[in-house]
Amino acid sequence: QVPLVESGGGSVQAGGSLKLSCTASDYILTTCRMGWYRQGPGKEREKVALLTIYLDEIYHDSVKGRFAIFKNHTDNTLYLQMNSLKIEDTAVYYCAAERCERLDDMWGQGTQVTVSS
Repeated sequence: QVPLVESGGGSVQAGGSLKLSCTASDYILTTCRMGWYRQGPGKEREKVALLTIYLDEIYHDSVKGRFAIFKNHTDNTLYLQMNSLKIEDTAVYYCAAERCERLDDMWGQGTQVTVSS
């Protein structure tokens, strides 16, 4: 069973929006720091947004005011709402569960986001 399952990537024009989803168990969503990372072409993987177990939100400077991370325990899903997308947001986006209680860190399989002009 894959612990983190992502969906929602795709292609969009600059200025558009996409919403990424990451389905996980309620235990993971409750006891782990959840996050979204991305790796663009020829770039290092970078932290995009984090959601702590205390519901503090932490964002990379480049996405502040445009992206929002949140979770919904009703459907056991972590989301990343991405608005005002820019070409430089093009990357493979990964869901991550970190600093979990009694679990190792986990990563999703990645979902491609492509922003064009």
